Amino acid sequence: MKIVHASPGFGSELTETQTIDFLSKSKLNLLLGTIDESGEPNVHPVWYIYDNGKLYVETAKTAKKTKNIRNKNSVYFCVDDETIPYKGVRGKGTVRILEDIQANIPIAEKIMIKYTGNLENEVAKFLMDGVKNGFSVLLEITPKYFATWDHSSGFQK
Repeated sequence: MKIVHASPGFGSELTETQTIDFLSKSKLNLLLGTIDESGEPNVHPVWYIYDNGKLYVETAKTAKKTKNIRNKNSVYFCVDDETIPYKGVRGKGTVRILEDIQANIPIAEKIMIKYTGNLENEVAKFLMDGVKNGFSVLLEITPKYFATWDHSSGFQK
């Protein structure tokens, strides 16, 4: 796992363990940056799960982000805590679109549980129906690096 300091001279970078914990335990949205067919950037706030060094996002097959990724599979991502002291992880990655329904179900279930608490609520049921009926796909992001920051330690000399 390649980690660089996102704001040299201020705060510190997260360690590998801290980066994994932040991505695994946070219920913050991931901001996913894609490039559309006109070469323009698009930003998509999404739910995600971090598992075995990869980020996974559930989305509709027909979503703008899916269409953009089919044309260009390079993305930028950012997960940041907006409360002081600021902390976050961002980076670049490549994406594979996963369409195997049976393989996608357990990963999508983890995302639903992370953000909604269980699979019995209306939102989780609705989104899981999309996965089970093949209307949704998973985006598997393989990060090239993580740029991290933790401003709790203040200025560095």
